[in-house]
Amino acid sequence: MPVDFAGLTAGRMQPWTATTWTLNSRREWGLDEAVLRKRRTPELLAENSRWDYNGLPYWAGEVDACVDAWTVANGLWLGADVRGIVDWFLEHQLEDGGWNCEWINGAERSSFHSTLNSLKGLLAHDVATGGSTETRAARCLGENFLLQRSLFRRLSTGEPVAPWVDSFAYPSRWRYRTRTTRRPDGTWLQNGVMTGRVWFEVDAPGRRQVPA
Repeated sequence: MPVDFAGLTAGRMQPWTATTWTLNSRREWGLDEAVLRKRRTPELLAENSRWDYNGLPYWAGEVDACVDAWTVANGLWLGADVRGIVDWFLEHQLEDGGWNCEWINGAERSSFHSTLNSLKGLLAHDVATGGSTETRAARCLGENFLLQRSLFRRLSTGEPVAPWVDSFAYPSRWRYRTRTTRRPDGTWLQNGVMTGRVWFEVDAPGRRQVPA
């Protein structure tokens, strides 16, 4: 988090200017990683950045599956050694095949959010390195977890897991959504943006299509 951020409360919004969110955006937008490598960004993060949880080194990862997934993808992009985090995913996959960021608080059932983000991190690893038998098997189990639930439905009832699944926003940040409001021309209207501190706005305010 930024050094001047005092923590999340009911009236205080998430600062999307934090290091990981900033790296995510640059990577997803296609910034040439050579620019950051030339400025020693991965080395400076290793030397100066620590996670809130127990002061863990930045490229060693945290205890949150989503955070670790982004760190894997960003580390591979910048040439950092993130093999330890990849091993962490193999060790913390739950019995149902997915992951849950709340495992440390006793969660034993996987989360849609956590599983999708974890799969993105493992996929980034496998694309960049060729992967291993273990990482490919973990991805297969995670993908099956989502497919058994049609990506967004409860396994027990078949109902959508939550009302937010059809709300399309950009940047999506951490939220998991299905996009059921597709228009005839193949595009989607944005339903909103996630509030919080940003370096700059990257899209128009959200709006819903008004029927003619």
